[in-house]
Amino acid sequence: MKRGRKKVLIILGILLCAAVVALVFFNIPYSPTKTEFNRLICSIITETDKNTGVISGDDIAGLPTPLQDYFRDCGYIGIPKMTYAKVVYHDVDFWFSEDNPKLKIDYTQYNFTGEPTRVAYIDSSLYGIPFEGLDAYADGHGSMKGVIAKLHTLFDQSGEAMDKASLVTYLSECLLIPSVALEDYIIWQEIDDTTAKATLSYYGETVSGIFTFDPQNETVTFTTDDRTQIATDGTTKNVTWCTVSSDYQDANGIKKPTGFKAIWKYATGDLVYFDGKGQLIYDTEE
Repeated sequence: MKRGRKKVLIILGILLCAAVVALVFFNIPYSPTKTEFNRLICSIITETDKNTGVISGDDIAGLPTPLQDYFRDCGYIGIPKMTYAKVVYHDVDFWFSEDNPKLKIDYTQYNFTGEPTRVAYIDSSLYGIPFEGLDAYADGHGSMKGVIAKLHTLFDQSGEAMDKASLVTYLSECLLIPSVALEDYIIWQEIDDTTAKATLSYYGETVSGIFTFDPQNETVTFTTDDRTQIATDGTTKNVTWCTVSSDYQDANGIKKPTGFKAIWKYATGDLVYFDGKGQLIYDTEE
């Protein structure tokens, strides 16, 4: 009887020690995923040629009318050309899919000019256990990795569908860093006074989408059928994808959006799976 009780106490002691160790580990700043994100960003910044000069009227002369109005009315004419942009989000409402519960995440992304490149880091938790994600597109290859408890990979997606999805995501955000919109690999087509089509060709892949603009000449939506939905188990589905930019605020003479949504437009209704507020910062402002 005493031996049994002693064994139970030993097991409980081991479990308690393991729980304390896990709690301490989860709360220390160390994170292999975040370290990888920071390493990637530093490497890309070092390798990316810095833009020089300013955005001029000549740069936008051949663009569709609504796009020219966007550059002028949002304050981009006469400012230094950007090499990269950083967007920092806090407490974003995020869903992996219709069947999963909502998460609160912090999300930090970098978009670069020159070769299409985009890297983002997700910081969240599942039932008190750290959950992190690394979303990357570089050298024509896209990937999405999810890590729980800092060390255990839940999913790690790559492949042709991810490459294309990542490239069209980069296109959807080209007006967040307008230097990208001026790149030769994006072809613009005016549809009407408030709508323009953008087609991006790079790495042997071509994607396109439609931008709409409001009466204040602010870009509002981007819509495409070129972004395949990829579930965490790797299955894919063809669904129309849309992003919404809103709540523009003046920052040093430049009107920048602060509200961002990403939406899957199912036949049964829209799923707003990313809904947050973000701060947009250019390398020329840091």
